Amino acid sequence: MLFLIRATVHQQNLTNEELWTLWQKEIIIAKKAMENGKIVSAYKVSGSKEVVLIYQADSHDELDRVFTAQLPLADYLTIDEMTPIRPYLDFAEDFEPLKKFFAGE
Repeated sequence: MLFLIRATVHQQNLTNEELWTLWQKEIIIAKKAMENGKIVSAYKVSGSKEVVLIYQADSHDELDRVFTAQLPLADYLTIDEMTPIRPYLDFAEDFEPLKKFFAGE
């Protein structure tokens, strides 16, 4: 299952050094997740402490575990959006049978 995930990092009571140390750990984990195909793509939103991911999850339980406990920044994240998505070309294939149906074939 693919998910579009938007998350905001909140500095709260962290110093800049503490925040960047945690974020550095997060980057290492993200790189491994990208190599393993869990993170399909990842983006940092310019000018804000926001990230956008396309994440490949095997289950809803996995999403819950990863985004609420397993990340170094988990206590400082707000998940702004977690939306199930599908590849557009997979969606386009759904129209092939419909074309035949409406053509009377």
